[in-house]
Amino acid sequence: MRNAITLQAGENDNGRRLDRILRKALPDHSLSLIHRLLRQKKVLVNGKPAGPDMRIQAGSEIQVYLNEELGIRNEKHRQSIKSLTPRSSLLIPLWRGSGIIVFNKPAGLLVHGYNSLDGLVREFLAEKMPPSLSFKPGPLHRLDKDASGAIVFSETIEGAQLFSRLLQERKVKKTYLAIVEGRIQGELFWQDHLTRDSNARKTFTKDIPTEKTKTAVTMIKALLSNGRYTLAQVQIVTGRTHQIRAQAAAHGDPLAGDIKYGGHPFRMNTARGFFLHAKSIEFEETGLFPREITAPLPELFQSTIRSDILTNQLSLTMKY
Repeated sequence: MRNAITLQAGENDNGRRLDRILRKALPDHSLSLIHRLLRQKKVLVNGKPAGPDMRIQAGSEIQVYLNEELGIRNEKHRQSIKSLTPRSSLLIPLWRGSGIIVFNKPAGLLVHGYNSLDGLVREFLAEKMPPSLSFKPGPLHRLDKDASGAIVFSETIEGAQLFSRLLQERKVKKTYLAIVEGRIQGELFWQDHLTRDSNARKTFTKDIPTEKTKTAVTMIKALLSNGRYTLAQVQIVTGRTHQIRAQAAAHGDPLAGDIKYGGHPFRMNTARGFFLHAKSIEFEETGLFPREITAPLPELFQSTIRSDILTNQLSLTMKY
């Protein structure tokens, strides 16, 4: 047989099913093709044909034999990957350990997809972590394209599972800074029923909960206001898609510049949509993570706060 692809299983592949490993390791090939190759005994593990449910051990050698056309396509895919210009040197971790790594995402950069933070992180980690066929580092929570700040990526399966469990148990607190329209005073508690329109890629509030709605809880604290805009500290208790943006709009205080959610164009913000910064991530005491990881505020955000929009009261009322 010709056109063999040889794969080496790493520690993060230990105990995982062969078909799931191949699905991750060969993203350009369909699951139906992978199962056909398995049925045709064109997948060997340590020199012997293997079934889809075989549990792979770290260090195992997997050989996948493709036909001529698929082999050429796969080689072109490998060459295209090699030709990419690394840009990951621009990334500086805020913290790294216990199977996770935290970055300060710049505003305007997608987390997923083409030309995204996800791709940059994989480049950054390519030579810094053991090889794996089935596990790929990835973001463990959401952050909008126009938002900046702290975002957590997995570096191991164990790290991903631990962080996800802490999120579910609400032992992780995420705090944001946002500029919203209007005057907010004191502290507010928002609890709403949210529903997601996947076609419009937008989240809405509903007065009456249904089977399709999810509860969203957010706490707001006004830090500074000039009447037209308010700089607010935002803590999310739940983590719904576009939660802050949708709730702010529903309560009459949309993010300044967030036109999608009813905000007006922000005259100081010609380069991006709105100002939302994931300021910090706090952990309950585990012994594995620092109590708080803080992301420095971008210069554009700082200069906007200090501008005439938020007045010269800043030095007396604002600390971040």
